[in-house]
Amino acid sequence: MPQAQTPEEPDIKLPDAEALGRSMTDIAQRSQRLVTDWLKRQAKEGVELDPLNVGGAFMEMTAKLLSNPGQLVQAQFGLWRDYMTLWQNTTRRIMGQEPVPVIAHDPKDKRFADPAWKQNEIFDFIKQSYLLSARYINDVVTHVDGLDPKTAQKVDFYARQFINALSPSNFALTNPEVLRRARETGGENLVRGLSNLLTDLEQGRGSLRIKMTDTDAFKIGENIAASPGKVVFQNELMQLIQYSPVTPDVYARPVLILPPWINKFYILDLRPKNSWVRWLVSQGHTVFMVSWVNPDESLAAKNFDDYMVEGVLAALDAIEKITKQHEVNAIGYCLGGTLLASSLGYMAAKGDDRIKSATFFVTLTDFTDAGELGVFIDEEQLSSLEEKMSKRGFLEGSEMATTFNMLRANDLIWSFVVNNYLMGKEPFPFDLLYWNSDATRMPPTMHSFYLRNMYQKNLLAQPGGITMKGVPIDLGAIKIPLYFLSCREDHIAPWTSTYKGARNFGGPVRFVLAASGHIAGVVNPPEGGKYNHFINEALPESAEEWFEGATEVGGSWWPDWQRWVSAFNPEKVPAREPGKARGIKVIEDAPGSYVKVKI
Repeated sequence: MPQAQTPEEPDIKLPDAEALGRSMTDIAQRSQRLVTDWLKRQAKEGVELDPLNVGGAFMEMTAKLLSNPGQLVQAQFGLWRDYMTLWQNTTRRIMGQEPVPVIAHDPKDKRFADPAWKQNEIFDFIKQSYLLSARYINDVVTHVDGLDPKTAQKVDFYARQFINALSPSNFALTNPEVLRRARETGGENLVRGLSNLLTDLEQGRGSLRIKMTDTDAFKIGENIAASPGKVVFQNELMQLIQYSPVTPDVYARPVLILPPWINKFYILDLRPKNSWVRWLVSQGHTVFMVSWVNPDESLAAKNFDDYMVEGVLAALDAIEKITKQHEVNAIGYCLGGTLLASSLGYMAAKGDDRIKSATFFVTLTDFTDAGELGVFIDEEQLSSLEEKMSKRGFLEGSEMATTFNMLRANDLIWSFVVNNYLMGKEPFPFDLLYWNSDATRMPPTMHSFYLRNMYQKNLLAQPGGITMKGVPIDLGAIKIPLYFLSCREDHIAPWTSTYKGARNFGGPVRFVLAASGHIAGVVNPPEGGKYNHFINEALPESAEEWFEGATEVGGSWWPDWQRWVSAFNPEKVPAREPGKARGIKVIEDAPGSYVKVKI
């Protein structure tokens, strides 16, 4: 007898009605609780209709557009013509032909990496339709005659935010990957995604705080920020960590690292394979790291001067007491570099010569062109921010994180919306994104000074433009050797601007340009074999001239820095163990307690 054939398994999974019911009941209860809490907070705190002052910029753009309607009509005609061609091409594809796309997506654009965006006629039409609309919007807002440059920058930035938000990849019914997963899971992905969304809203107390990585996969001091060492000094603003040596002899001149306090220091001490701290120690350096406090309202009055006195100068005092060494090589990262430059100006005026060389990682000292962060710096936004900070006594770290994430919205916002909420997946463990999510607060007095005097008025670049403890700061008075490391794809500190600032100093400057961005270009160990860098011994007037004369070098810039810094003082001394110096009491093991404070 012929063997009976078993029916094929359906390729569409039917949902479990009981499990779905339980999930929807839980979602409904959590949603109701979230809405109730949100309404209470809005009633208490009030609602800001346009805190970013976007409306005024777009109203000004609209007025300029209407004064020259011919340009708008021409753009609309071009869009209509391209759409007609797209319709015709789609019809040809359905009939079996292969016409050339009207518009092609960037091969690096991960949103359209799935083959269905190209192979399926409908999704190809949706994709090209979106790209045509995006190009139209971009062309209209970037070709408005007579618009103030700052307003034009804001319009361009928020238009791109709008374009990114409207991508068909961000919606369940127009994303082939999401539809495929919904068929495979019986729609469970969308239920899990809704639960993930509610969890993120609960974590953010009504504000969406997107989970970017598996936060349970990392623990500070165990598998991240785990370089051995001791906290050897602390005050209200910082703890000073001295790391344990791994070589019998070390350079006589220790290294002091000043990270930004917008984020936590362990970007330079992630896991062992990509830790700048571990690499420095392996090269024979005695390394001291400043770990800034995560401030609350009790530190609201701390200003930029305090970060110099209780940060830079206090660390130098402690290092000299511990090592009996007067000379130090200092490193400043981003905002930490801006503080270092300001402090060096103060020290030059005071005759304090303890810092013998300074290194600046992706540091702005001339804010003429501060990149897209300038979008957030105008009088209306600064006044609104200052009012908000004065009420709380600090600026919430999550607000700063959102600002930075907007600079790379497709990578740092929308990709997680798709993964977490539409695909219903959990994010992968990633040390860099764990650090990125570990935000810190800002004291209002310090932050207002920084934004107004640096970003808004660019006073640091002007001799005597700012004062530190009553002393006028002149970067030209700084004569020590300087190393400027910038990154070619940096959205936060554009390299052409960091280059311009580097030419304001009075001493010899070595400028090095790394590939990649604000973080990946810096945290690039030699063993990884990633990213090249560019060097040029000269420092011509313009960044473009510098790049034309630069030599490309494969791999990490770290060995170049090591050769540079070790040439100044090659003297070696026996390795210094943290806590062994006479009169120095160890406070606690690295990484200390300040870095573990969450917002």
